Amino acid sequence: MLSDIAHQRGQALLRQRKILLVAAAASFLTNLALVSALSTRDREVILQPISSRPLAISSSGVSADYLELVTRDVALMLLNRSPAGLDYWMEQILKLADPASYGALKAELVKIVTEQRGSDLSQAFVITGMTVDPKALSSTVEGDLKTFVGGQVIASETKRFRFGWSYVGLRLSLTSFALISQNKEAFR
Repeated sequence: MLSDIAHQRGQALLRQRKILLVAAAASFLTNLALVSALSTRDREVILQPISSRPLAISSSGVSADYLELVTRDVALMLLNRSPAGLDYWMEQILKLADPASYGALKAELVKIVTEQRGSDLSQAFVITGMTVDPKALSSTVEGDLKTFVGGQVIASETKRFRFGWSYVGLRLSLTSFALISQNKEAFR
């Protein structure tokens, strides 16, 4: 009789182990299916409200709204500078640089820093217009560029600048920045 009870308990334990094994295998397969489904979907991040319209970035490409906002911020950062903050200015721009373009951008920024360091020249830029092309990953900004010596305005000109971008994963990076003149472009 004790052997019958022991045999019944042994069989019950075997059934429980088999059920647990089946449940573990089903859980593993479900997790595997979820991981594969998530890895093939486009990634999307919803950004906090920084504008009057809803904004999201996706791994499938850059939206025109996002490119416009980033261009606006980068243009204002690049074109508003004074000798007192040149090192910080260059450091912040290089944080936005595409790794493949980092060296070229740094070389041009070092030229600007070298020219402006020790002078009283400052500049301020007011945006008056902008166009963005998310497919070509480029944008153009137009505005008034004022040059100051001390506190006095010595020049005020309307200028256009072109920005080039790269987009990898969810990171938009600066690849180029150029002043657009009549028939040629020059970095400034």
